[in-house]
Amino acid sequence: MNSQKIEMEVCVDSLQSALNAFKGGASRIELCSSLNDGGLTPSLGFYLQVKSELTIPIFIMIRPRPGYDFVYSPGDIQIMKNDIKQFKENGAEGFVFGALTKDRSIDVEACKILMEIANPLPVTFHRAFDLVADPFKSLDAIIDLGFSRVLSSGQKPSTEKGVDLIKKLVKHADNRLIIMPGGGINISNLTMILQETGVKEFHASASKQVEFFEKSSYVISVFGAAASSIKITDVELVKDLVSEYEKCMKKHVL
Repeated sequence: MNSQKIEMEVCVDSLQSALNAFKGGASRIELCSSLNDGGLTPSLGFYLQVKSELTIPIFIMIRPRPGYDFVYSPGDIQIMKNDIKQFKENGAEGFVFGALTKDRSIDVEACKILMEIANPLPVTFHRAFDLVADPFKSLDAIIDLGFSRVLSSGQKPSTEKGVDLIKKLVKHADNRLIIMPGGGINISNLTMILQETGVKEFHASASKQVEFFEKSSYVISVFGAAASSIKITDVELVKDLVSEYEKCMKKHVL
């Protein structure tokens, strides 16, 4: 068993979620806006407020627009450059970004530009990785670029279904960077994922759907059903995930 303490990263898009993740025992925050869109770049004001209230590292999602192509125009890249500079100047501890070409390869040139600005802070290549045509060639490119981590569900809708590829990626990475599984991780599948892959970090939202009002029929009538509730990171869900990993350690299953 490796005695290294696991890192639980929680993705959040609200101040309450950030506070709940911290209270629950998360070791790092991935700060986003609009998780319904897969996570976009948060505002500086949002980041500064979270930073003033938390004492754990905050990694900033750098993603300038919705859409799951991750193929960025020169204008998009300029926005990303500006955002990285701005957050870096304000004490961000790390970043999360990624860029692809139209043939579903790593956009090495775009990533190189962004990595130079982010340096020396750690950077995670996000789940754009789950769209690449050749995961092992792409992993080598990401390592060569200097990324610290890759976030992946194993190119499946959930980590549970992508365990086989994640296991192979961990072996291929050979400690050159961290493979961090994320996507559908919960209390019922965490132990299996840890046992099968041997990963030392994982990523989750640990969230629950919360209704805005006791009776939301009026909100629904004006804005539609999707507007009547929001997902918020739950303190107890975070605690449960942390506890589950600790049980794994005690049983020497890792």
